[in-house]
Amino acid sequence: MSGAWTVEITAAEARQLRNPSSADLQALQARAGALRDRHWGRVISYSRKVFIPLTTMCRNTCGYCTFVKAPGEPGANYMTPDEVLAVAVNGERLGCKEALFSLGERPELRYPEARAALAKLGYTSTIDYVVDACRLVLDNTTLVPHVNAGTLTLEELDRLRAVSGSMGMMLENVSRRLSKPGMAHHACPDKAPLLRLRTIEAAGKLAIPFTTGILIGIGETWEERVDSLVAINEIHLRHGNVQEVIVQNFRAKAGTAMGSWAEPSREDMLRTLAVARLILDPSISLQAPPNLEERFEDYIECGINDWGGISPLTADHINPERAWPAVAEIARRTADLGYKLVERLTVYPNFITRETAPLHAILQGMARADGLARDQFVT
Repeated sequence: MSGAWTVEITAAEARQLRNPSSADLQALQARAGALRDRHWGRVISYSRKVFIPLTTMCRNTCGYCTFVKAPGEPGANYMTPDEVLAVAVNGERLGCKEALFSLGERPELRYPEARAALAKLGYTSTIDYVVDACRLVLDNTTLVPHVNAGTLTLEELDRLRAVSGSMGMMLENVSRRLSKPGMAHHACPDKAPLLRLRTIEAAGKLAIPFTTGILIGIGETWEERVDSLVAINEIHLRHGNVQEVIVQNFRAKAGTAMGSWAEPSREDMLRTLAVARLILDPSISLQAPPNLEERFEDYIECGINDWGGISPLTADHINPERAWPAVAEIARRTADLGYKLVERLTVYPNFITRETAPLHAILQGMARADGLARDQFVT
């Protein structure tokens, strides 16, 4: 459990910040930045990773997604074990320590082609394959898996816990309106907010270090955005399992149902980050992706303490049109604002000390005394 925590801003106060003045936004950012400094110091972390898109098929059809491919489309597939291992081995050579498994949710429940592809690999379910793919990486490389497999049952989480250092799933938003026709999550059974909250809660019961977050600009109201942050925080206060929250800005992509939607403004992103830092327990890391904003260094002033996973090898398969900034460039811009870039593992330092985690010994061996990565790559 998180322990001592004083409310920096109430939900009611946060809901009143839908249109702050420039002066109010600056004051909000100052409060958020000061809170971050008190709890995280003047360092900003990142995780050096490879991205392993185990399958691009999915039973959901989110209105903004280009990652998912339907059977018959180019790129609709499952990676083979050899392909998985090749990515992991190449990442290991480049100093990566995290293998991020990201995949569509349960495509076998929708597509016979997915069931056939799984059967060819010797499986009947995607989760069974994820477990073995993680074990393959653990047995043959020094990388530690982080699994983003969507909504999961307690039993599935427990199985994956044995072969991964951490897990994650974006909540995105608690609004059920987004599942209505014409909205971002229409025809997406796994995007039901209740199911996603149950997954985060179940991960808490198993003490799994968990990453979640919100996606802004997909049709939600400001109040729904605040409510989403509050819902995440409440789970963390019960279980202490949310190691990081991502605030990600929607980017319109050609060829999607939301390809012509307006993207959230830079000011909207800054406001949301600052409010997130003030709503969330300070022990929760606040992350924003640096490849989705040209002036990403401005996020530091809003209270972030992490840039997320960055790969020297693989693209951001969720936003393939947005290349990762070079780590040296991120380090330079971070330093320009008076902060030091450091490399962490897929599990944050305060979770590495939990000796009940199945991969505790492996993670301890990769960490230095302060819990950050023993071998630092920050240039």
